Amino acid sequence: MTTIVRKEFWKLPLEELTTEEWELLCDGCGRCCLKKVQDDKSNELFWTRVACRYLDQNCRCSNYAKRTNLVPTCLNVKEMYEQNANWMPDTCAYRLRSENKPLYDWHPLLTNCDHSIINAGISVSGKTLSEEYVHEGGYEEHVIRWVKS
Repeated sequence: MTTIVRKEFWKLPLEELTTEEWELLCDGCGRCCLKKVQDDKSNELFWTRVACRYLDQNCRCSNYAKRTNLVPTCLNVKEMYEQNANWMPDTCAYRLRSENKPLYDWHPLLTNCDHSIINAGISVSGKTLSEEYVHEGGYEEHVIRWVKS
């Protein structure tokens, strides 16, 4: 069953979105699926190129419905954007809207093109290494600078 999606729903407050609108707001970049490390002393957050084992080649979770059960540390975006938005990338539509900012012009909802995130260099496609190949203690070796909080 499909529900009706409102015109320009992405301009509404997050709390007013339907479940379908909420899901459509995701740009599919895969950045939220990257592992992060936090400095114990400064609390500074560092992003790595190490991706969750369930992130597929299309930058989507291959086990989306079960993700929080399979990966207890998986970000629940509906909770995260209210509690600690800096754990979401600065390009994330959920973060932008929670901060009452507009979507970037490359967002697929604005371009009507799923490849706009690839063309804009936002997608993590082809830039990551699965966590299956990296020891958890070795994430620091894979810190990147192309994603920011």
